[in-house]
Amino acid sequence: MQIIPLSEGSFTIDKTKRFVPFDVGTDDLQQRPTGSLLVEVQPFAVVTTEDILVIDTGLGFKEDGVLQIHRNLQKAGIDPARVTKVLMSHLHKDHAGGVSGDCSDGASIAGADRSLSFPNARYYVQRKELEYAFEKGPTSYITEELECLRTSPQVEFLDGDGVIDGYIKYAITGAHCPWHQVFWIVDGGETVFFGGDVAPQLQQMKSRFVAKYDYDGKKAMELRQKWWEEGQAAGWTFLFYHDVKTPMWRAS
Repeated sequence: MQIIPLSEGSFTIDKTKRFVPFDVGTDDLQQRPTGSLLVEVQPFAVVTTEDILVIDTGLGFKEDGVLQIHRNLQKAGIDPARVTKVLMSHLHKDHAGGVSGDCSDGASIAGADRSLSFPNARYYVQRKELEYAFEKGPTSYITEELECLRTSPQVEFLDGDGVIDGYIKYAITGAHCPWHQVFWIVDGGETVFFGGDVAPQLQQMKSRFVAKYDYDGKKAMELRQKWWEEGQAAGWTFLFYHDVKTPMWRAS
C-alpha cells in the first residue's frame, strides 16, 4: 500500500472551536488562549490494489479557488476524480469540511448549491453520525456542508460494524462522539489502522490520557491502549490525523 499524508497545516483550537493557523517555526503556543490545543489537520490517501482511498477530508479550505485536499492530492500525482472511496470517521468540521464544495468542485445534485467533492467516489458514513450532526448542529458540525450527503446516490450509509469489499473493516467506537468509527485496511499482507479522533496522536497511544473533549474519555483511553498493544503485536501502520510531527508510525 502507498500512504500519502495530505497535511493542511498546524492549528490551535480553544473553547471557541475555531481552527487558527499556527507556524511551528515562529509561533508561540503560550501566546494563544489558555487551554489551546496544537493539532495538525491531516487527511490521508491510501492507494491499495483495488482503490484510491481518502480517509477524512480536512477543513475544506481553498487555495486560489481550489479545495486544499484536491491540491494536495494533485501534488502527490493523484487526480481527485480517480478517488474511488471516501471513508469518514465522523463529521466534525475539521474532518468533514472537504466532503463537499461549491458545485464547481465535484458532482452536483439537482437543485443543490454544493456538491460532493469527489465525483467518482463512494462515501462511507455512519447513518446515525449524520443524523446526530443535524441534531447537534454548530459549532462542531457545519450542516450546510453535509446536506448533500443526505441525498446523494454516492453515499453508502453504514449501520454499526462491518466490512467493505472484503478488506476494509470498520467499527463504531462511540468514544470521541457517539457514532465515531475507525478503520482497518488490510491489503497485500499489510494492515493500516486509522483511529480518527480516538487515536489522533502518537503520544496519546503511549500514555494514559483522558481528554475532556471526548464524549467518553475513559473509553477512548482504554481503546487506545488496546489498539496500541494489538497493533504492536501485529505490525500495524498507525495513521495519526492530528499529530504535528508523526503522521504515521509502523510497529516492527
